[in-house]
Amino acid sequence: MTNHRTDLLTLIAQHSFRLGDFVLSSGARSDYYIDCRTTTLHAEGGRLAGLVFYDLIREHNLRPAAVGGLTMGADPLVSNIASASAWYRVEHPDAPLIHGFLVRKAEKSHGTGRRVEGFCQLGARVVIVDDVCTTGGSTINAIQAAREAGMEIVGVLCLVDRQEMNGRAAVEAAAAGAPFFTLFTAVEVRAAHIVLQNHTQT
Repeated sequence: MTNHRTDLLTLIAQHSFRLGDFVLSSGARSDYYIDCRTTTLHAEGGRLAGLVFYDLIREHNLRPAAVGGLTMGADPLVSNIASASAWYRVEHPDAPLIHGFLVRKAEKSHGTGRRVEGFCQLGARVVIVDDVCTTGGSTINAIQAAREAGMEIVGVLCLVDRQEMNGRAAVEAAAAGAPFFTLFTAVEVRAAHIVLQNHTQT
């Protein structure tokens, strides 16, 4: 997992981190911006994110039937984690598959009208995933939707925690005892970005 994690951090620092003057979705201003989708939708970045998250799920023995999150930040993470579980099962036939589901931001006005698309099973153990935690709003939204669908939250995973606006505390409160794990902090990503910049300038 260590090499995968290091390689993933490098890709996030290279493709997803920008210094400047930005207005966040919360309305706050920041001197940096992280768009993890440019990494999680990158062929190698997506593969690595799926592997690292899958390893984290196994390391902490979360044993979910599925992973899911709010569209669209969670979409590539969900797909790549599910694929990682399937590839792992090729060499370990007894390993359980981890399926995926996506949470709409609002209920459909047609068809079934549901918010949860994909895997949805009453009482199933599930892990919620997200790419960036700032206020925690999108993660909490997904937690609530999964619970309303009758699923049990056994863990929450986030790719990058900005460590501001009490986002982590808000997610932990919503998770109600389910563990919350983050792969990287914004401080780590910034440091890796600066190292890459200095390397390219020398």
